[in-house]
Amino acid sequence: MNVMYFAWVRERIGVPQEQIDTQAATVAELVQDLTAREERYAAAFADVSALRVALDQELSEFDAPLAGVREVAFFPPMTGG
Repeated sequence: MNVMYFAWVRERIGVPQEQIDTQAATVAELVQDLTAREERYAAAFADVSALRVALDQELSEFDAPLAGVREVAFFPPMTGG
């Protein structure tokens, strides 16, 4: 699946997107897999309450299933201006 990172998440991980092969069943399991990879992922996902996730461009929750999902995007909450 294609995993995309935005704003400070992208800055901490160092790439805007990457292809991930995972056996994770939920977004939360995907985050666990990613944080186990390297310290930069652990830093980016240290506080998931400060993050939002979208699955195939639809806002979702961290307990959402990944079955059939082609794209996961992680980003901080949006603010108005």
